[in-house]
Amino acid sequence: MPRFQTDDTIHQAVAFDMDGLMFNTEDLYDEVGDTLLQRHGQRFTRELKLEMMGRTGREALAIMKQRCDLPQSVDGLLIEVEQIFSTLLPSRIEMMPGLSSLLEFLERHKIPKCVATSSRREFATVALGSFDLEPRFEFLLTADDVQNGKPAPEVYLKAAEQLGIKPVEMLVLEDSVIGSRAAAAAGAFTIAVPTSHSVDGDFSHVNHVADSLNDPMIQQVLSRGRA
Repeated sequence: MPRFQTDDTIHQAVAFDMDGLMFNTEDLYDEVGDTLLQRHGQRFTRELKLEMMGRTGREALAIMKQRCDLPQSVDGLLIEVEQIFSTLLPSRIEMMPGLSSLLEFLERHKIPKCVATSSRREFATVALGSFDLEPRFEFLLTADDVQNGKPAPEVYLKAAEQLGIKPVEMLVLEDSVIGSRAAAAAGAFTIAVPTSHSVDGDFSHVNHVADSLNDPMIQQVLSRGRA
């Protein structure tokens, strides 16, 4: 069962994962994966998807290359993925339920927030820019900013450092097992918000599993110790 924090820690800031948590890009990744592997006479299975989920683009494609025995280089696969994505993103990207209201809650209570994603900066900027969201965050950390991607805790340790708080004072929202392991390893209060892509994963390491970003527990945790 997920563990619950019982002390009086006040969570000073929130770090958001991006893909699958803020936007429906995990759905688009499925379509991109299907299209890419169909070009090479193969299928994008759920098992492969779960193994790749939450990792940086290069790490995920290295897994795909190995599992599917693809002759293309990771760089070559990355170019194909970016080409396919560029045709889907403008008309298909959507915000996940509850994101808008949660951002408004954080801004109303003057709680700082950042984005810490495994995506590359170029893609993250385009995704956030689709809804003019980047200016609403203190900063954006991407795969380009770390040496070790999730499930290593580096991105969340760096987020806490840039926020000027201890990791334990930071609440992290993640949709994937790999991403939530990174947050938990950093020492952050971790809430998982699984989608259909990750709902069957093992989230026993997190503090709470939410149904969506509308889950009242998120705001309750952030309201603790505040007037």
